[in-house]
Amino acid sequence: MRQSRMFIPTMRETPQDAESLSHRLMLKAGMIKQMASGIYTYLPITKLVLNNIEQIVREEMNAVGGVEIHMPVLHPKELWQESGRWDAYGRELMRIQDRHDRDFALGPTHEEMITALLRDELKSYKKLPLTLFQIQTKFRDELRPRFGLLRGREFIMKDAYSFHSNEASLDETYKDMYNAYSNIFSRVELNYRAVEADSGAIGGSHTHEFMALADIGEDTVVYTDGSNYAANIEKAACPVPEPVETNSSKEIEKVETPGVATCAVLAEHLDITVEETTKTMIMRIGNDYAMILLRGDHELNDIKVKSYFKTDDVDFATDEEIRNLLNATPGSLGPVHTELPVYLDHQVRNMQDYPTGANESGYHFVNVNHERDYEVVDYDDFRFITEGEMAQDDSGPVKFMKGIEVGQVFKLGTKYSESMNLNVLDENGRSVPVLMGCYGVGVSRTLSAIIESHNDDRGIIWPKAVTPFDIHIITANPKDDEGVKIAEDLYESLGKRYRVLYDDRKERAGVKFADSDLIGLPYRVVIGRGAKEGKVEVKARRSEESMDLSIDDVLQYLEVNY
Repeated sequence: MRQSRMFIPTMRETPQDAESLSHRLMLKAGMIKQMASGIYTYLPITKLVLNNIEQIVREEMNAVGGVEIHMPVLHPKELWQESGRWDAYGRELMRIQDRHDRDFALGPTHEEMITALLRDELKSYKKLPLTLFQIQTKFRDELRPRFGLLRGREFIMKDAYSFHSNEASLDETYKDMYNAYSNIFSRVELNYRAVEADSGAIGGSHTHEFMALADIGEDTVVYTDGSNYAANIEKAACPVPEPVETNSSKEIEKVETPGVATCAVLAEHLDITVEETTKTMIMRIGNDYAMILLRGDHELNDIKVKSYFKTDDVDFATDEEIRNLLNATPGSLGPVHTELPVYLDHQVRNMQDYPTGANESGYHFVNVNHERDYEVVDYDDFRFITEGEMAQDDSGPVKFMKGIEVGQVFKLGTKYSESMNLNVLDENGRSVPVLMGCYGVGVSRTLSAIIESHNDDRGIIWPKAVTPFDIHIITANPKDDEGVKIAEDLYESLGKRYRVLYDDRKERAGVKFADSDLIGLPYRVVIGRGAKEGKVEVKARRSEESMDLSIDDVLQYLEVNY
């Protein structure tokens, strides 16, 4: 492709509104154009890279028996009501009405649509297992779109759905998909980890996220050096200490704590460490309320709370709700003399003589002990793990790193088939719900993750598997007829074996070289001063060194080194 005919509007200055490295580089390299917040036009270079990523995804999906289809973007409200997600999905669901005031959603994912499709077609277990996938634009009404393509309101995703008559079949496909995803992200040269995760709004019993490691990542990956253990911090299990006897002889005492509203201030006021304090959280669970106590230096994990109570309808109580329940304000809350059910994190179980709020502003109790001074409904893991604690598999202390979620695999079970009546006749002639799996790859997000991992201070460095072109031919002096002739000949000969971008623009050499570094193709061939002696300069994008080769040796060099 001649660059003069491409649309690559590169920029010299770094855009001020670009928050992530990949966002900045994509704007500077003329790859995307923002049309509205979180909505982008993919320009030619981007489309070529996306095509390559999609091809890799298709190859790996085909290898595990996936069959490609294409489903509607517009989803009738009635299907989402059947699954119960019309209200449960929340405000991220893009909702619209047609001219007849009928409600629709712009699909963020297609569980309802695929289930409705197959319930009219699948009648017998003999047609199972079946795996269908698509690559399509998805929509989510993000509260704060950011980081370019990493968190947009419109994005490209591969979503696949599998259907099974038994658990063994679902397990086998889940494993196949896990391996296929590992192949995909290895082929595009991402440094990634597959981590245990929460299923969120999708639902299901078992899931792994594939995280590309990057400083800009919005997720925290918990891992150890001693094993392949890795988990999203929302899912990472905290160590459970062995219960110990707590036989305190100290009497509970109410003390004045004016202006004390945080554990840090309370610790200073009482001359103890923050680890010796507790914090009391009031949670609304459906239409009920519960009190959860944590150690003062720990943070509540609402995902674990939802898992414990087996509902997504969980939220922190508002200040007004707390005042109505306890006639107190946050910072002075505690479990003594309350009618709310009380739950303790495992770490609090082994504490004794600790302070809690007295449910009266400006006062706390000290020397508090559970079971003696208040009743406990249950003990469980309600918090986020902290760096340095022992991993769930005892492989060593955990470390934290940031990750970009680029893929996720789910075992959905019968969540959708039961609510939407997707049943088949089993081998005994009984009608049974179909078991389902769901598997997503963020295609446009993967592109950004690749750029986050493959760059230098001059621009992008494309991995060969996804590069838009293999070779960048540049004429240093477009007025040099002899050099232009050599460039044209190379463009024709190399183009028979490689994808070639030929910079034939009437621009200065410095501009061309800067754009070439920004675009980041694997090899650059420059026709410059050595052309008269039959020499051209060849440089790999990953290398700081270039070499002069005879024109006749260029093809052989690329065949050996590319």
